[in-house]
Amino acid sequence: MLDSVLVANRGEIARRVIRTARRLGVRAVAVYSDADADLPYVREADEALYIGPSQPARSYLDAAALIEAARKTGATAVHPGYGFLAENADFARRVIEAGLTWVGPGPGAIEQMGDKIRARNLMEQAGVPVSPGTREPVTDIAEAVTEAERIGYPVMVKAAAGGGGIGMGAATDEAGLRAAFETARSRAERFFGSPAILLERYVQRARHVEVQILGLADGRVLALGERDCSVQRRHQKVAEETPSPGVSASLRERMLAAAVKAGEAVGYRGAGTVECLVDADAGSFVFLEMNTRLQVEHPVTELVTGIDLVEQQFRIAAGEPPSFDPAAIHPAGHALELRIYAEDPI
Repeated sequence: MLDSVLVANRGEIARRVIRTARRLGVRAVAVYSDADADLPYVREADEALYIGPSQPARSYLDAAALIEAARKTGATAVHPGYGFLAENADFARRVIEAGLTWVGPGPGAIEQMGDKIRARNLMEQAGVPVSPGTREPVTDIAEAVTEAERIGYPVMVKAAAGGGGIGMGAATDEAGLRAAFETARSRAERFFGSPAILLERYVQRARHVEVQILGLADGRVLALGERDCSVQRRHQKVAEETPSPGVSASLRERMLAAAVKAGEAVGYRGAGTVECLVDADAGSFVFLEMNTRLQVEHPVTELVTGIDLVEQQFRIAAGEPPSFDPAAIHPAGHALELRIYAEDPI
């Protein structure tokens, strides 16, 4: 097992990682900014180090500061949590080059799945169903109009890089496409530093269902069941449920098998999520994207499987076998997670 781990995050996910680390006897090191000095996770860690001002760009997004924190505290591994640098291939690479253990998938897998178009093309080659869409980035509206006509309306317009539904919009005709394209392109440039756009056939009345996978240290990829996150506001998840109320047993079996194929296609190691759009009426699904990290919603899978996913992340990073029998995964019961949002009602 790992000797010690620096948790390169804050708040709830830092507490979550620290809890499992301490149960396993792994020394947990926290980092904190000015804004977080009094948060519980700082007290719960075995050691905590100040890394900078409240602005994330000068603290939790400062890769050099995080690696230096690991060096100063003697941490031998880095767990990125979710958000911030969790899906940053360059950070993962720098951690590894510093002689530390990266608790996550390899930089190559992060890069391959981080670009939605590249990921779609790779999944199609691996035999995973994908929706009709663009195989290359779209950067101007004239090309977008041509591609939309080829794909067929309605189409979904989204940033090729990044995630979280930022700037995403649907279009049912050319006028709608022009408006959605400009919004998506400007937000993609602002949030992700790339104006590249992906167009896909819009699946109407779709359910949003994700499959939890684990890439084991010995190379096997497992699917631990699905989570339904169809209830959303502004493309942000509000409810997460397992098992999905809109997926039949046969469709579930096919989705889990496809998720395993997706993980195998990139040599996946660690915890990850394969997201799908499900047409329950047609009994079909298509690949949406892969999240190369632990999901916010991972506890619902833990509740029905009895598997501590953070523990498995540690074991995989250390080259150890899982703490459960991979041939005996039998989810039982029902779990639901709800998010509380604060927003300006005006």
